Amino acid sequence: MSAQRTALTNPSVASAPRLTRAAEHWIGSFVAMACPCEVLIEECTSEPTALAIVHSVARCAWSIEQRYSRYRNDNIIHRINTANGAPTEVDDESANLLDFAARLTDLSEGAFDVTSGVLRKVWIFDGGDRIPTADQIDGLRNLIGWDKVVWRRPVLKMKPQMQIDLGGIGKEYAVDRAVEIANTLVPGVSCLINFGGDIAVRTPRSDGKPWVVGIESIERPNEPYRSVALRSGAIATSGDSRRFLLKDGKRYSHVLDARTGRPVPDAPHSVTVQANTCIEAGTFSTLALLHGIEAEPFLRDQGVRFWLQ
Repeated sequence: MSAQRTALTNPSVASAPRLTRAAEHWIGSFVAMACPCEVLIEECTSEPTALAIVHSVARCAWSIEQRYSRYRNDNIIHRINTANGAPTEVDDESANLLDFAARLTDLSEGAFDVTSGVLRKVWIFDGGDRIPTADQIDGLRNLIGWDKVVWRRPVLKMKPQMQIDLGGIGKEYAVDRAVEIANTLVPGVSCLINFGGDIAVRTPRSDGKPWVVGIESIERPNEPYRSVALRSGAIATSGDSRRFLLKDGKRYSHVLDARTGRPVPDAPHSVTVQANTCIEAGTFSTLALLHGIEAEPFLRDQGVRFWLQ
């Protein structure tokens, strides 16, 4: 995938969500999609209600992870990727995600492409210095390209050995679904959903106070770069602070251009975008990274609030 930030991964044994009390809110925590997840619930909520919200959000995250992880052998992604050229019929939810992925490919002029996940076979962004050869990269390029896919909803057909990877949009989609579920379960109660730094709030807090969200500093990990007051809407961050290669003093970003199979040159290390939904914020942050040195002008043209590092 051209701009994977957090891939949907095969979860370890899922532990039950935990609920603790902070000074002004409840904190629910669990692990999903290879990242820590939090649900912040305003303090006026009773403990049983807060616990019910956290369990519902966790079930939502685990369900989406199970359905769309590329590492599992019991889901729709596995069926698509092992079809060996045969057509695969998908459900409505999966079809909606594929339609959205196709729109992103059009918007990025092919730089973002959910068939480009095969590049992970040669690009391993572990902070080391193993750079794949041109032959290794070019040997995979015939397996990349949405234009090689036959997609007539609800049936998808790909060339043998081609693969689909929805990791680049899965986490933001899960955040939006989770905040919708929380709002439906207890209307009017403000909950902040945070899946590994991708965040959404649907309902303002009853006391009028905003949720304060910290953007992590690239230069000083675990310290805030900026604080953002969020009453409703979403924030998503894309970047290479933890996933990169470094060889002979040159840093190689994990943000890959699907058209070349190579890292986007001169991309920011981190792009954070505030938008109405998490998947919208994630779309703008991903596309900005794919614009490389033109990331800032691109975001200014979109009229969204953003922060670059």
